[in-house]
Amino acid sequence: MSPYEPPQDLGFAYRVRKNGDVEVLHHGQLAATLRGHDAADFVQEVPDATSADAQQLMARLTGNYKRGNERRAASHPRNRR
Repeated sequence: MSPYEPPQDLGFAYRVRKNGDVEVLHHGQLAATLRGHDAADFVQEVPDATSADAQQLMARLTGNYKRGNERRAASHPRNRR
């Protein structure tokens, strides 16, 4: 794995409840609950919770995808306009 590739497993998992709600877990702790159309869309879109795409989607749903370096990255010469 190169240093520019995101890790495959970010520690997210999900479970579907009897009532159709989806609970997104991060390292075993409840991070978000999806209900209604959001839950149904999520279940259709993510059939495999271990794939890198599913991990990234769950990170975005929970808001756990920013790491604090955004301000510093904006001043990088590559990102200046």
